[in-house]
Amino acid sequence: MEHLSSIVQYILGFKVYVLLPVIIFIFAMVFRIKFATSIRSAISIGTGFIGIFITFDFFVSNIGPAVKALVSRTGLQMNVLDVGWPPLATVAWGFKLAPLMILVILLVNVILLFTRRTKVVNVDIWNFWHFLMVGALVYSATHSVILTTAAIITAEVIVLKIAEWGAPHVKSYTGISGISITTLSVGAYYPAGVIGNAIIEKIPGLRSLKADPVSLKNKLGIAGDPMIIGAVLGIALGIGASFDVKKTLELAVAIAAVIILLPAMCGILSSGLIPISDGMKHFMQRKFPHFGETYIGLDNAVIMGDPAMIVSGLLLMPVALALAFLLPGVTFIPIGDLPNLMAFVIMIVVATRGNVVRTVLIGIPFIVAQLYIASFMGPVFTDLAQKSNVTFGGYDGPITSFFDGGLPWRFWFYKVFSGNVIALAFIPLVAVILYATWRLTREKEKKDVSVFVTPKPKRRKPRAK
Repeated sequence: MEHLSSIVQYILGFKVYVLLPVIIFIFAMVFRIKFATSIRSAISIGTGFIGIFITFDFFVSNIGPAVKALVSRTGLQMNVLDVGWPPLATVAWGFKLAPLMILVILLVNVILLFTRRTKVVNVDIWNFWHFLMVGALVYSATHSVILTTAAIITAEVIVLKIAEWGAPHVKSYTGISGISITTLSVGAYYPAGVIGNAIIEKIPGLRSLKADPVSLKNKLGIAGDPMIIGAVLGIALGIGASFDVKKTLELAVAIAAVIILLPAMCGILSSGLIPISDGMKHFMQRKFPHFGETYIGLDNAVIMGDPAMIVSGLLLMPVALALAFLLPGVTFIPIGDLPNLMAFVIMIVVATRGNVVRTVLIGIPFIVAQLYIASFMGPVFTDLAQKSNVTFGGYDGPITSFFDGGLPWRFWFYKVFSGNVIALAFIPLVAVILYATWRLTREKEKKDVSVFVTPKPKRRKPRAK
């Protein structure tokens, strides 16, 4: 087990922009795609990831000081530090059962494929840490390998099904075919988007609001341009943080630039994915025709550059800060994970077809839930980090993670397999949510298809002579 663990840790020691292209290249060779096309696609994918990470790091480096200055002005003292998602990933990969559980995750995906219970081939091995984190939490509470394995398999199966249901709508919204989003912390919000969107459709007034970037730009002109919206938010944040004119303008231009650069980087990444997804589709149709359509499971970064996603995430950031200040019982300020709200909204945006107003309205109650769950889970994450020898540059107080630590799905998996009675009572509700997502997705898919179907012209009856 130790030898296997060291091999796994070595492989996972590669940067994501190296590991994923290598995996994609191997799959391309299996799918009999030309070598030149495969290597070019793999490098394009790696380049796209690097561009996304550089752009996102640039965004964090600019918005971070502004958020901290804004927080310090409030005078609120909260005793738990939001350390973001990286420490949780470190804990998950350091979980002693991780090597065995990775094999289980891969085996379950293969079994589901060959029994035609899923159409998703999940190659996003880096994000297996989300499943491993479920296992680490359950094991810390139960010390049961059986319950830990059951929790990981349950989480994987649900995520694969949600990813499968959402894949046709990822294609219809983004134009990228053959992919699905299998990141637990992002893909799991697709049911929220689908059900929330269906509820808004029943509300007079709200249902008539079209607030996607194109509609906003048409109605408001330059004021509705996502780049201008980003600049205005940057100015507002700079003023709130008491920045001088120079820093405020720098922040405004930086946020506006991110809104332009992220889609460009995602475009590079997508250009590398298209030949691979097409090659996989043809290979599966030729070798396994009974499988039907299949999708590659990938990281959410592949579609993160959509302007509606960026604008929705930016609008929810001040909302999350305000709620953290106002809601009683919240023990932290969401600084470490705040930029990840742009990832949080991705599948909600897909479900609402880019409607920013609907996305924000659907997102607010889940931000409230994440604030409370992350506050509740603080002691658990602190204990796991200490046991895994994860340190934070001299800080030794309590920690949490707003985005990944407050994820409702992971919290529910943890509580169910730890034997919590209330969580067990929610099983029927979760079943209803999944069934409703499946039904609404099928209806939505039929509507999307009907848009592209050209009706046959009616034959005119010959006039009687």
